[in-house]
Amino acid sequence: MAGLPTRSAMSLPFTLSAAFRNLSLNTAKRSFSTTLPVQKTRKLPDHIPPYPYGPNYVFKQSNSGLYGGAMIRFGNKISDGKNEGKTRRSWKPNVRRKKIWSDSLEKFLFIKVTKKALRTIEKCGGLDNYLLGNTPARIKELGIFGWELRWQVMNSPKMQEKFELDRLLHNIEKPQTFEEFVAQKEAERKKKALDLTNIKELTKPTLNEKQY
Repeated sequence: MAGLPTRSAMSLPFTLSAAFRNLSLNTAKRSFSTTLPVQKTRKLPDHIPPYPYGPNYVFKQSNSGLYGGAMIRFGNKISDGKNEGKTRRSWKPNVRRKKIWSDSLEKFLFIKVTKKALRTIEKCGGLDNYLLGNTPARIKELGIFGWELRWQVMNSPKMQEKFELDRLLHNIEKPQTFEEFVAQKEAERKKKALDLTNIKELTKPTLNEKQY
């Protein structure tokens, strides 16, 4: 009949409290953890020569910028108050994100750099001169990030043109590429292994020699 409520309308809760009672409270609880996330170790692309010192596994943050060999230092905090004693503490490097100009790449680079590395860059006369340093100490303080940036600078057209002019000026032959160097070393290794195999075959006693 038109005046009577329908079955669907009668099944609805008539009060707000009844509506909240029908709600399910078995919701999934979010778990919180105080453990710091594990930092991934930076890896070089395959077309870049391997870094001789490898990535930094102790202070992985230094693999993403020019830290100049700076690390987290640990020591003691000496208290002079009522509770005299020592408290372990740490000193992190002074890292800033700076915009540094590269002459060879002809653009500004936003790099995480420490104050120590920034002073060295200014002393060398620019980012390119800092990256192209050939001393073992300079190569070691570049880190894996600086090594990749060094490769980009050395393979830029402007720097390749400069290297070509220097070779013509000093009558120096054009060096091998990394792929040619690897292919040459692989051929030398195979030749050495083949020579050792031939020597073993020549020195191997024959059947008549074994009888005596």
